[in-house]
Amino acid sequence: MKRILILLIVSVSLFYSCEPTSKKEQKKENYVANNYIKTEVDIVMRDNVKLHTTIYSPKDTSKKYPILIQRTPYSSAPYGEGKMKTKIGPNIHLMKEGNIVVYQDVRGRWMSEGVYDNMRAYIPNKKENESDEVSDTYDTIDWLVKNVENNNGNVGTWGISYPGHYATVSAIDAHPALKAASPQACIGDFFFDDFHHNGAFLLSYFRAISLFGTYKDTPTDSAWYSFPKMDSQDQYQFFLDKGPLSNLNDFFQYDKLDVNSTKSKDKIDDFFWKEIVEHPNYDENWKSKGIIQHLDKVPSTVATMIVGGEFDAEDLYGPLETYKAIEKHGKENYNTLVFGPWDHGKWARNTVKNSVGNYYFGDSISLKFQSEIETKFFNHFLKGKGDKNAGLPEAYVYDSGKKEWKSFDSWPPKNVVKENWFLSVNQELTSEKKSSKGVKFISDIKRPVPYSEDIKTVFTPRKYMTDDQRFAARRPDVLVFETDVLTEDFTLAGDILAKLKVATTGSAADWIVKVIDVHPNDTKENNDKLQDHLKMSNYHLMVRSEVLRGRFRNSFEKPEPFIPNKKTNVNIKLQDVFHTFKKGHKVQIQVQSTWFPLIDLNPQTYVDNIYKADEKDFKTQTHTVFTDSSIEFSVLK
Repeated sequence: MKRILILLIVSVSLFYSCEPTSKKEQKKENYVANNYIKTEVDIVMRDNVKLHTTIYSPKDTSKKYPILIQRTPYSSAPYGEGKMKTKIGPNIHLMKEGNIVVYQDVRGRWMSEGVYDNMRAYIPNKKENESDEVSDTYDTIDWLVKNVENNNGNVGTWGISYPGHYATVSAIDAHPALKAASPQACIGDFFFDDFHHNGAFLLSYFRAISLFGTYKDTPTDSAWYSFPKMDSQDQYQFFLDKGPLSNLNDFFQYDKLDVNSTKSKDKIDDFFWKEIVEHPNYDENWKSKGIIQHLDKVPSTVATMIVGGEFDAEDLYGPLETYKAIEKHGKENYNTLVFGPWDHGKWARNTVKNSVGNYYFGDSISLKFQSEIETKFFNHFLKGKGDKNAGLPEAYVYDSGKKEWKSFDSWPPKNVVKENWFLSVNQELTSEKKSSKGVKFISDIKRPVPYSEDIKTVFTPRKYMTDDQRFAARRPDVLVFETDVLTEDFTLAGDILAKLKVATTGSAADWIVKVIDVHPNDTKENNDKLQDHLKMSNYHLMVRSEVLRGRFRNSFEKPEPFIPNKKTNVNIKLQDVFHTFKKGHKVQIQVQSTWFPLIDLNPQTYVDNIYKADEKDFKTQTHTVFTDSSIEFSVLK
């Protein structure tokens, strides 16, 4: 199987921590090289495994500094004497104010010893010399505060995406020196973040599998993995032609393991792909790797600031659930939420204009976050008084409709009420139930609904979260329900629950619900990056969307088929929003059963394991949505 060897050792587009610097900027000023000294060490863990660690210490030794740590699976490069990053730390302010900044390759990645375990499980009661990511973090902090000169004894952790997960981990059973942790776009559970959404496999992550599942047991400063070569610029057609997921197995049969000697399409060498294939349900494998259930072990001595993007296609579940879990269990904890109009990690970028895909939200949003929120948080807890009077709100959340920040003393806000809106006949979204009639559509497995109208391939999806949904609304296999033009503002603040009542002629189906802000015809153009074929007039902004694999409607642990043609309840939780549908706009709901190739195709015939389904299992079916279905909104009053 042809594959592309990737020799980059910086973070790929899925996960990044700092904005890249151009060669021109590097020549103009290398602040890090001029003001920091780099040291590389191998820190020995309690089980004698050595983790490669890079330490950037200020050249000015006249005062003591806190230590800021990022633990990463994406490399602490550049390696070697005289080779230095051009930007370090969470942001430019913390870099220039002076901090000891540390990057560490986690166990089994890059220059660290050991074998990597994806979302390595936390061990609550460790035996002597037994280790997990919690103990690796503890041992690292312990060594740093005892051995790095001019540190003030205070430690902070931060990271975006997978490094954000390691920042969460750092707060569990935390070292006494850890005073502040900022998990950002942090993974919470791989059955609900990134590679799965409510049990559906995100096929659009296909190219990222080998990044996590290629075996390595010796340190290396070069990439040991490679990405699948698709030989196409049209991902929709590529995956449609491939057919069942089992036909992708040969992309994960590696030449170095003598793939040519086997004829079995079931052979899998990539340990992460094998894990996904062999564990289609939310079993102990996935449960053990989830981190949310362990956040009752975050001591009140660690302040946390959770950061998430309202339009993050990768990790939306993780930040929200991390914040809520710490709030639930840590009544004495300082815990704050920042939830802004960003895609994955964009708050770390130094760009003035803030857009997600085609939709523009405003100027300097990320820059203000860095200077006025993030820097203030770390300075207070690492250099300042460190008490709970940090001068930051409990929740700092961006209204993506009004395009303005709001501060709340809780999230969701206290003055929120639940309202049910019904998917009524004649494509109406109404505040009262009018009937319980069935609305039918055909779900054709040969013509699934695209998640994007772009012709492209992606490493991971991103811009679709704000895509104009007119293209979908005009398909016969997408049901549309819409309010009249609003006569006053309508603000949602919190989660959304779709309470569908459905039926299918088959025994399996996926259900996708989208919440859409339909803009007026006279909406002005305000984004010079808007794709040429689009206009803001009548723009259908996707505010929130989610999928549920129907087999998991009653339990993620124990899937079950639908009984053909039987009316069935299917509830889908959509993640939190803070969005005002302004006067003159309309609220629209779209319901569909395919979303391709964002998620894989459901055979629409029940099989025990979709990853092992055959071509014959895939059948076109007719689905029905009943008009006593409703959407439960969290409405801010």
